Amino acid sequence: MGVFVFLPLVLPLTAWPVARLAEQHLHPRTATRLLTVMAAVLALCSTVCLGLVMVVGTAQLPGNPLPDGWSDPEVRAAVPFDEVVGKAAIPALCAVLVACCRTLWRHARVRRQAHRALTGLPDTEVAVLPDDAPYAYALPGGRRGAGAPRGAAGRPARGTGGRRPAAAARGRREGRVVVTTALLDRLRPAERRALFAHERAHLAARHDRFLLTVQLAARANPFLRPLHTAVVYTAERWADEEAAREVGSRRTVARAIGTAALVSRGAPAPAFAGLAAPGPVPRRVAALLGPAPVVHHWPPVFTSVGLAAWAAAAGTAVSAMSSANSAVTMVLILHAATPL
Repeated sequence: MGVFVFLPLVLPLTAWPVARLAEQHLHPRTATRLLTVMAAVLALCSTVCLGLVMVVGTAQLPGNPLPDGWSDPEVRAAVPFDEVVGKAAIPALCAVLVACCRTLWRHARVRRQAHRALTGLPDTEVAVLPDDAPYAYALPGGRRGAGAPRGAAGRPARGTGGRRPAAAARGRREGRVVVTTALLDRLRPAERRALFAHERAHLAARHDRFLLTVQLAARANPFLRPLHTAVVYTAERWADEEAAREVGSRRTVARAIGTAALVSRGAPAPAFAGLAAPGPVPRRVAALLGPAPVVHHWPPVFTSVGLAAWAAAAGTAVSAMSSANSAVTMVLILHAATPL
């Protein structure tokens, strides 16, 4: 294996340039998908290699349950500086597993609490909470949308005009839009339509899965935190663009975002996407006041974002090959060292 076993631990650095440039130059849908896939692959590869190094370190500990042959010099020679990095990999991998498990547990707990808070309300696409705190967010799961947004009393939610959106009529959106009366009272009718369109876009595209994936990736490898930050922003921009397309006015969506950001104090469920989510709101508003972004499945090669994307793709490919090569090599070495 040699030094190749360490490459996946540092190759996430190759994705830093594209994480920044994708926010500015790619369509938010393309940027979200591209960065999420890269983050997932890079995190998986680095975790696999960390586990391989940990096996070598664990085999050297007295009283370990592993076969005695796994501590032979031939096995240790497969990892450079095995005495140091092998033992250091044990607490590192444990920290990664604990951090990922805590993230999953918190995500599940927040979802349970959010669904529990809606107990007693009509099972409609829009849940209007009588709360003095202005906030709104998209709560995934729980139901499949099949009708027009309705308020807490079963009437069509304010700002929808009683119309049934075509996307909701198709019944393909999962989850519920949670909004408080305090926020609705601060928005104009057109801005309320932008709010509902934004949150429905989060549900339709299952942005919660993208956000959870990059969050776990950042827990697995701290070098992937810039990708997590970028995806949080691009997911909101993706929903902004979908809302602008549905409402038909980019300025209305920008005004709704600005108003919600000024009055909102943050939702009690920060794990979910929302119109006034924390982050660079001025950049989102400025983007909506400009022309709609051009959709590219892959950025042009001879541009800054294109070169950064190819560099990140190359780093991801090298990381995948290095981890696969290291895993196969380690399996063969351990098989040869295992007594029959």
